[in-house]
Amino acid sequence: MQLALIGLGRMGGNMARRLTSGGHEVVVWDRNATAVDAAARQGSIGASSLDDLVQRLSAPRAIWIMVPAGDPTEETVRTLAERLSRNDTIIDGGNSYYKDDVRRARELRERGVHYVDVGTSGGVWGADRGYCLMIGGDADPVARLTPIFRTLAPGAGSVVPSPTLTGSTTASEGFLHCGPAGAGHFVKMIHNGIEYGLMQAYAEGFDIMRNATSDALPEDHRYDLDLGKIAELWRRGSVVSSWLLDLAAIALNEDPALHAFVGKVADSGEGRWTVAAAIEENVPADVLTTALYVRFRSRQDHTFAEKVLSALRAQFGGHAEPTR
Repeated sequence: MQLALIGLGRMGGNMARRLTSGGHEVVVWDRNATAVDAAARQGSIGASSLDDLVQRLSAPRAIWIMVPAGDPTEETVRTLAERLSRNDTIIDGGNSYYKDDVRRARELRERGVHYVDVGTSGGVWGADRGYCLMIGGDADPVARLTPIFRTLAPGAGSVVPSPTLTGSTTASEGFLHCGPAGAGHFVKMIHNGIEYGLMQAYAEGFDIMRNATSDALPEDHRYDLDLGKIAELWRRGSVVSSWLLDLAAIALNEDPALHAFVGKVADSGEGRWTVAAAIEENVPADVLTTALYVRFRSRQDHTFAEKVLSALRAQFGGHAEPTR
């Protein structure tokens, strides 16, 4: 299948590589010409501009955007809308706010252009592991794009099948049409809010174990624990095993004291949006709200727990610590 991809950053470039390896024709463009050249060497077709990208596509066109949420996405969608035709599709795979998706879908519908929002999880590891895709939009364009989703997703064999999940479902392959416009990014927003809570739980647990050597404890209650080996242990058969724990094991074995990190932890915005949604729905979200507030505090006072959070963000997404 033919697809255009705009934005060749940490995830976009890897997605282009996975798609071309899967047999799709991928036309790419990025403001950084070096990134376009690199993707072309890996099998994509490089475009020199947005106009060139659109002209290289056959109708009905499908263009996937992987640029930062907010103004960059708004500008890209607006520019494309002026160049596309009826029945073409714009896919936003970034971390947009779901209410913006609802508005953009409505505006594009007036032009006859489809809009699909795809919450994309997988970070810098997605090229090899595959991406978990949470999809919002009308049924017809989503169905048309299914070969793309199936190639990007991990596939049904990536996890142990659920004993309660029967019949054919794309959820077991790693992608799901969650509902109408905005639903994909709404589910991804909650996914990231949960991620904050899970990361915080791991971070606090490792912090408690690290401080088991404290002079405040009786001498026979002190333990000098190897956190990297404990993380590795928990990966095998434990009910707290997860990909985040896998990443914690990597980080703690590479740098047991996490000297490479200050412990200043950024938030991407989706944690805030999750808490805002909880407030709008009158849903108590104690853990997720606290995990968000801890990140605010980390920019003023740092503990080992915050170093664990920073290390996890660096592992799954290649995220650097904020400078402010």
